[in-house]
Amino acid sequence: MSEQFDRQDSFGWMINVVAHDAAKRFEAELKKHGLTVALWPTMMCLWEEEGVTQRDIAAKSKVENSTTTRTLDKLEKLGLVERHPDPNSRRSFRIYLTEEGRSLKETLLPIPLTVNKELMSPLEPAEQKEMLRLLKKLVSEI
Repeated sequence: MSEQFDRQDSFGWMINVVAHDAAKRFEAELKKHGLTVALWPTMMCLWEEEGVTQRDIAAKSKVENSTTTRTLDKLEKLGLVERHPDPNSRRSFRIYLTEEGRSLKETLLPIPLTVNKELMSPLEPAEQKEMLRLLKKLVSEI
């Protein structure tokens, strides 16, 4: 007899439930600062390194170039980033944070740490380490 699929025992379903809860908590905190989860990866990339191209951000964030375009449009409207012409390419721009964008780093970076601690709190410290180790292993294969 073949194995029966049970949604509640499905790794995909369980990881999705946890990810959805994490996103909901994270979104609620970011909203207090006028941001969304969708804008977060781009901000993270720019806090790590400014003056990169849109293509660089898309690759680092693992999102489509067109999605990055829309994200940068939103961040520009919020006054958090600026596009500067790329001296090496007439068709490309270099992306920089504004002072306001830079100033958010100190306030926002602790948020995912807090959310992660809350989500992992039912697990013992050793279980938390093992969970992260296993997830890193899975992510490295993607």
